[in-house]
Amino acid sequence: MEDKRNIQIIEWEHLDKKKFYVFGVAMTMMIRVSVYPFTLIRTRLQVQKGRSLYHGTFDAFIKILRADGVTGLYRGFLVNTFTLISGQCYVTTYELTRKFVADYSQSNTVKSLVAGGSASLVAQSITVPIDVVSQHLMMQRKGEKMGRFQVRGNPEGQGVVAFGQTKDIIRQILRADGLRGFYRGYVASLLTYIPNSAVWWPFYHFYAALVPLPKGVPSHCLSSHLGASGCSHCFHPHQSHGCDPNPSTG
Repeated sequence: MEDKRNIQIIEWEHLDKKKFYVFGVAMTMMIRVSVYPFTLIRTRLQVQKGRSLYHGTFDAFIKILRADGVTGLYRGFLVNTFTLISGQCYVTTYELTRKFVADYSQSNTVKSLVAGGSASLVAQSITVPIDVVSQHLMMQRKGEKMGRFQVRGNPEGQGVVAFGQTKDIIRQILRADGLRGFYRGYVASLLTYIPNSAVWWPFYHFYAALVPLPKGVPSHCLSSHLGASGCSHCFHPHQSHGCDPNPSTG
């Protein structure tokens, strides 16, 4: 089937590993910096009681900026950047698992299904504890308490204090819930992202073999968007857009 493929499939051995990891981390970091303030705002809007603090996204943006400055929009950001590791682990696990499964099956569907699910399992195992800590840090603000835990001392989150807050939150989670506290929502994440990823990649390879490649269109652009569209209709039949195979690393 490989020789009939309209779109070239890049396997692990074809990758320039140095460029892949360096550029992958750099690009993800750039995206993370631009969207993180809105992730923080979304989290606070979801947690607040009714409209007790903010009346919407723009209102929250202005109030946080006035109260805490730009740094207030990046609470928990330093901790959250460690999820970049999970993004690289996701792709590495995916490619190595495909290579391993290839010894037992040459079916791209089987290789992609197993590799996609395995990659999400590894990625979520790393991402969830980091997200738990960073989300508690997002809830730190002047005045009324928003989350379960409140850091002691200076809540400004500037300089070294940011890591002091992280240590304080980690200690409080350990005291309250033990190690299990770092994996709140872990099963729900696995049930969401493992099937998502396991279906996304087979669709990618399905369209890579099926769809003719228009002139001037890079192969990965067409097949990845069509794969995402197919996955979207499986998991989100009422949504018109595709799904990211690993949404916690962006």
